[in-house]
Amino acid sequence: MNISTLDSTVRPYQSYVYAYPHKTAYRPLVERPALRELWAAEPRDALSLYLHIPFCEVRCGFCNLFTRIGAPEGLVTAYLDALERQAGAVREALGADARFAAAAFGGGTPTFLEAAELERLCDIAEKGMGADLGAVPLSVEASPATATADRLAVLAGRGATRLSLGVQSFVDAEARSAVRPQRRADVEAALGRIREAGIPVLNIDLIYGIDGQTADSWRHSLDAALAWRPEELYLYPLYVRPLTGLGRKEAREPEAEWDPAWDPEWDERRLRLYRAGRDHLLAHGYEQVSMRMFRAPGAPATGGEDHACQTDGMVGLGCGARSYTSALHYSFDYAVDMREIRGIVDDYVSRPAADFARAEHGRWMTGDEARRRHLLQSVLQAEGMAAAEYRARFGTDPAEDFPAELARFRGRGWLDPDAAPGHLRLSPEGLAHSDALGPELFSPAVRAAMAAYDLK
Repeated sequence: MNISTLDSTVRPYQSYVYAYPHKTAYRPLVERPALRELWAAEPRDALSLYLHIPFCEVRCGFCNLFTRIGAPEGLVTAYLDALERQAGAVREALGADARFAAAAFGGGTPTFLEAAELERLCDIAEKGMGADLGAVPLSVEASPATATADRLAVLAGRGATRLSLGVQSFVDAEARSAVRPQRRADVEAALGRIREAGIPVLNIDLIYGIDGQTADSWRHSLDAALAWRPEELYLYPLYVRPLTGLGRKEAREPEAEWDPAWDPEWDERRLRLYRAGRDHLLAHGYEQVSMRMFRAPGAPATGGEDHACQTDGMVGLGCGARSYTSALHYSFDYAVDMREIRGIVDDYVSRPAADFARAEHGRWMTGDEARRRHLLQSVLQAEGMAAAEYRARFGTDPAEDFPAELARFRGRGWLDPDAAPGHLRLSPEGLAHSDALGPELFSPAVRAAMAAYDLK
């Protein structure tokens, strides 16, 4: 089914919704609530722990994550010192009965850290926060250049169960076009080292919609990835966002009046590549978990089944990390511009431990916002959502709370008509349009806050 047969005004690529609300909806918390009070009444038996490393060897042209290029001498040590101080303050606020069901190191590029620094990062998670990395799933992000044998040995030895490698393309010219300078030979060597390290789950990230990418070159990258039999594959559409390398490049073209946020021809090309990639992976036996995620047949369980992102809390350490309670989502300040990011990192490493005992930037979650988040986080997964689970939590039915949105999705063919009674599940085209469906569930207040945010 082509988008034009559904609604020609729908922009299929509006925003990748991986968390709700987005950080651009956060604001300074004047009251600076104490973490001890925020977490006092929260369930703390299945928390997720996230440690953010805001360093990369190079910043890709599409990247708007909170990260800086390189680190002057002493900064990584100072950052780990600050992480340790923050861990102490947060652990005290959580109390001794807090239990972690999952852990992740992200960024940035966690493997930017050298082997000894990765050992210290694991110590902060285990000794500082009380997470048993050998007993819970531990996911770590890496780049080909930093996936060295000594770093991988540390991660494998400390219990890493999943290693996610940002490849994006196995075609060197496409990697350069996305401002990700790398050679396929180096990527293949990194994949070999990861397999030798014995980390149970390998994930490979690929991007479609790169300038110059064709159906043939996209399939070439898919087949190159499949040759490694990864347990997971993520297929991401390319976005050109403000203040990123590609965004600045487009802004420097005075003759171009192209709006990368709304280009029907590019949208159609990305949809074609997405469908081709999806069908290719399904034909190889992969299971579609979401618009982006595909899991191999027989892949080991992640081990994090007792953590539910809709209801269980998240504890984030490091600038760039979010934390979630049922009442408040909070983090540090957010930026995309490199100068602003450097300033936020420098401020973070200079803070005393007492500064980490309070929340500074965030957004309070009203009952309506909690409902929106639960529906959004659930329905964007291929398995969908049982209305009974929603009713058990909120005492209402999603069809009562979101009648207009669900009617609109149904009218566009985005909801699966063959789903079991009382079950909301996206159709294949609904999954394909996840980046349009997700933003339509944003509240007017969150939309207004995001629009008013001074991106820097």
